[in-house]
Amino acid sequence: MIGRIVGTLVEKTPPELLVDVNGVGYEISVSMTTIYDLPQSGGLVTLFTHLIVKEDSHTLFGFADKNERALFRILIKVNGIGPKMALAILSSMSSDELISNVQDSDVTALTRIPGVGKKTAERLIIELRDKLGQAAKNDLFSTPAVLRQVQADPRQEAEAALISLGYKPQEAAKAIAGVPVDAANSEDVIRAALKGMLRK
Repeated sequence: MIGRIVGTLVEKTPPELLVDVNGVGYEISVSMTTIYDLPQSGGLVTLFTHLIVKEDSHTLFGFADKNERALFRILIKVNGIGPKMALAILSSMSSDELISNVQDSDVTALTRIPGVGKKTAERLIIELRDKLGQAAKNDLFSTPAVLRQVQADPRQEAEAALISLGYKPQEAAKAIAGVPVDAANSEDVIRAALKGMLRK
């Protein structure tokens, strides 16, 4: 795995970069957030990278800092979110903005991202919450927004997620109240609440 690239920025053709490292030119896909932080061509750049290997391609993705790379790695684990979509998401808003929108169950804000519809936004909200919290607990990811999430109540998170999925606040609260208190995280709470509602 190529974890970091340090070299001379040769070309910027968003979302692609060409970086020269000791005479070897690396083509690197980056978010617009990273593009904005880069120097002019000819300048020295340091990028944290993630290599994705497929049968017909090797694609190197670059990030200005470790937090953006960690968020990219979390995003590509979400069902239906591939590397290109993850890069589009990171290009549309900062890491903290994305995390805040997820915490606030702001479907409308997420659907402003090109290619993200309502269902994808709802899936992002549900799946990202636990993944972000777990990453922070394992010291893999650390921003003020994520640290606030780690301290959040999973039952409150689950209730907000149900409301974002279209359930009325009273329905969501009643469903959460029927979930055993030993549910480990918001994802478990959501699953149990949905099963409980389906049985009625």
